[in-house]
Amino acid sequence: MALLTVKSSKKIDATLRLEESTAKMIDRYAAFLQVSADEVVDKGMEYIFTKDKDFQQHLSSQPNIQVPASLRIKKAPSTVAAPKKVAKPSTVEASRA
Repeated sequence: MALLTVKSSKKIDATLRLEESTAKMIDRYAAFLQVSADEVVDKGMEYIFTKDKDFQQHLSSQPNIQVPASLRIKKAPSTVAAPKKVAKPSTVEASRA
């Protein structure tokens, strides 16, 4: 039985650097579960966060602590519509008499 249960949710894009062997195992586990590698990493981290008793104690004792962001989150694309292209006025060549 698989340790992780994967369901869809709202996602953001982020960049991570992993050991090559870890990346390969993520791909293998994703294929085993028939889900994306992103979902394996996401649910794997959620699993660790809930199972790590020391981390849970840390969260309880310091719920509002501010930490520097170290995860490189990609900026979401703007939802503002791109301006329409305006046709350039055509140049009319004056006829020579």
